[in-house]
Amino acid sequence: MSLPIDPAQIDPDEIGAKQTTLEMDHEEAIEHVREVFTDAGFGVPVEFSPSELLNEKVDADRDPYYVLGACNPAVADRALEVSDGKLGALFPCNVVIWEEEPGQQRVYHVSIMRIARLVGMAPDDDEMAEIVAETGELVDTAFEEL
Repeated sequence: MSLPIDPAQIDPDEIGAKQTTLEMDHEEAIEHVREVFTDAGFGVPVEFSPSELLNEKVDADRDPYYVLGACNPAVADRALEVSDGKLGALFPCNVVIWEEEPGQQRVYHVSIMRIARLVGMAPDDDEMAEIVAETGELVDTAFEEL
């Protein structure tokens, strides 16, 4: 099976990629990112550490890596409606934090709303464009505060 798009040709803006580096320890970065995204209008109903899980289950020896599953319920509800429920397969909107080196954390996010539209899971119409714009503004606000 070949992919319908060439991932190497995707502009990070097309998928709403955002990233920044924080100069703080890993646990402090997790708390800071959680607080900033909450203040920007997201809840964080899901969070976990893939590095802890993989280190425990398969002795992976991974550096600290954490996932905050952020969600704005009103936007999520609209996205489920316009995508006939399909977008839920990508929920929640993940914000990941990984340790690049001690005292330096990378924070990374991509827009599931943009990706869903790009791959045909959500319509390419005005209503979805409004959802993409709204979530983009919320994420922009959060990243400006990081």
